Amino acid sequence: MKSLFTGLLLLAAIGIQAQKKNVVKSDWLINPAGYDARVTKSGNQDEVMLENGLVRRTFKLSPNLVCIDYLNLGSGQQLLRALKPEARLTINGRNYPIGGLHGQKENAYLRREWLNQFTAGKTDFQLTNFEITAIIPYINWKSKFWATNHKQATGQRLSFHFRPGAAELEGLMVTVNYEIYDGIPLISKSLTIENKSERSFKIDRVVNEILGLVEEQSAVVGSAEKMGKQQGIYFETNYAFNNAMRYDMSDQTTHWKVDSAYTSQVNYDYQTPCLLEIYPDKAPGIMLKKGEVFNSVRTYELLMDSYDRERRGLAVRKMYQTIAPWTTANPIFMHLVSKTEEEVRTAIDQCAITGYEALILSFGSHCNVEDTAAANIKKWKEIAAYAHSKKIFIGSYSLFSSRKISDQDDVIDPKTGKPGGAFFGNAPCFGSKWGLEYRDRIKNFYKETGFDIWENDGPYPGDVCASTTHPGHLGLDDSQWRQMEIQKELYRSMNEQGVYINAPDWYFLDGTHKIAIGYREVNFSLPRENQMILNRQNIYDGTWEKNASMGWGFVPLTRYQGGGKEAVLEPLKDHLKDYEQLMVQYYGAGVQACYRGPRLYDTDSTKRTVIKVIDWYKKYRNILNSEIIHLRRADGRDWDGLLHVNPRLKTKGLLMLYNPLKQKITRTVKIPLYYAGLTTTASLREKGGAARVYQLDREYAVSYTCTLQPESYGWVTIE
Repeated sequence: MKSLFTGLLLLAAIGIQAQKKNVVKSDWLINPAGYDARVTKSGNQDEVMLENGLVRRTFKLSPNLVCIDYLNLGSGQQLLRALKPEARLTINGRNYPIGGLHGQKENAYLRREWLNQFTAGKTDFQLTNFEITAIIPYINWKSKFWATNHKQATGQRLSFHFRPGAAELEGLMVTVNYEIYDGIPLISKSLTIENKSERSFKIDRVVNEILGLVEEQSAVVGSAEKMGKQQGIYFETNYAFNNAMRYDMSDQTTHWKVDSAYTSQVNYDYQTPCLLEIYPDKAPGIMLKKGEVFNSVRTYELLMDSYDRERRGLAVRKMYQTIAPWTTANPIFMHLVSKTEEEVRTAIDQCAITGYEALILSFGSHCNVEDTAAANIKKWKEIAAYAHSKKIFIGSYSLFSSRKISDQDDVIDPKTGKPGGAFFGNAPCFGSKWGLEYRDRIKNFYKETGFDIWENDGPYPGDVCASTTHPGHLGLDDSQWRQMEIQKELYRSMNEQGVYINAPDWYFLDGTHKIAIGYREVNFSLPRENQMILNRQNIYDGTWEKNASMGWGFVPLTRYQGGGKEAVLEPLKDHLKDYEQLMVQYYGAGVQACYRGPRLYDTDSTKRTVIKVIDWYKKYRNILNSEIIHLRRADGRDWDGLLHVNPRLKTKGLLMLYNPLKQKITRTVKIPLYYAGLTTTASLREKGGAARVYQLDREYAVSYTCTLQPESYGWVTIE
């Protein structure tokens, strides 16, 4: 609790300081109203500013465009210490800055009176004009599933247009796009290149963001790898993969570098990591032909005002809710293992009876979405119609990687010139003939059958391919970029058709909805008692930086990979307590699990148990899908639990508690209610019982004493 208290004290100090400056109205994480995005020009028309009351970014327009101010209006922190180009292109081994000014000698800080002394580079891309528009959604999401947010982000877009300063680049036009959002300290940046010449250009690298940031710490000696990076700003792009189920380990674009121009830094060898550049590592040669347009990665820059882990996580989770609202969709689904159509219809009936909303034909089932023959399409179209008649969504699993297609279609290892060497050993290339046909088959199956959910296993994990015969890429240099573009276009188009997408990699910003919350598959062969604690650990660990709706868990109703009868729930009627506990701990966290097996219930008593849990979940669905505050991680030694909060609901909090011990326990739990929006009193109801009013202490918390039965759970609503 100390870290939370420290964060709140810091926030209070920030609030007092900001109020004196008449900048911040309220904590945006509790009430974002009033923080409207705007773009304004200075009185002398030489500056333009992006601002929303939380963040401000200012640009000088002449003699060339340059960012001169990047301010966190909540904390008062100035992030910028030195001028840098807006972006940079590398063509034929030569670097061409886009915008920027030259002449700054002191790079530890920047003073306004220096600005008129700086000059524009003759071969740098030169600003011609700019335009201001409203933000246009990147994906026209078709929202048909239950979600906490059905609205697209709003704000302002500022586009700067540049012409080349170098004669050899004549006809290559560049636009740098900024978007600032309402209600969140977030700015996005992207770059568009249009070839209006009569020839082609091979673009070796596109750096779409360059920032000379204030260093986080200084050390006289020490390497850049060991020194801390600037924590006042969080970066994320839509170019991330490696199956880690986390963005920070999937990112392929964020590069913290040293700045040799910063000669007054403390580090003796100039190793302070205070120069930030954004670009993909493995996209060294993109051919841009006459009339073609290249769109860079999109960089999202979220300003932070605290070191508190929970507050930082809340900010990142709010970012996803804002820019990728489809990730807040969270249908209740079952994973069916089927061999016949009759089994599918029976499962659909069970979903409808118990209150489930969707059925996914799991891996190992008999549905093949790659088969677009008329008979297969007809069969599954009829089953989809039956599901829809019962108000049940239906979807299927499909495997892409970790399979060998052919020597002609697989990824070619640049070291050997032969198939292999991919992330999964052998894997198809998305730019191969088979890969492009796979894309088209998926689109066709879903369009013709009316299926609603696509579980794509093994999407492209960043493999490069040395083939020069694949139609989707020219060769090794552009292979990663082109495969990524094919896959992301597929996800975007499916999203816009209303298809919900589970995919085991980080493509949220390009249309996917859910990823594994994080787990080790062999753990589901362990006894149920172990699985319960491990699952709660996975939930706790997997919801710091992603919303609960963004992750799925797993409940093996039947045997999965291994393990004996103590590892599974079938026969369900014989393990009702464990079945209920597993359901409650997932639904109680707002996390959907893959209940994988042939059925949801086997007897009336099992059916009643499932209905009871689903009815409870639906009654409190809004708060159970709200923000998570992490209280105590499961360790099998004492209680564990988490808290949901939402200041916009009548039920502003819901506390979930678990007792893994074999004896009854009584504990006093401190419940932090700052992010619930409560300030003086809170009314608590244990399992919907009588209300009891508590006074909040100076940490915006109440002390709650509860008794939990052996190996059980408890829940408390807060108003």
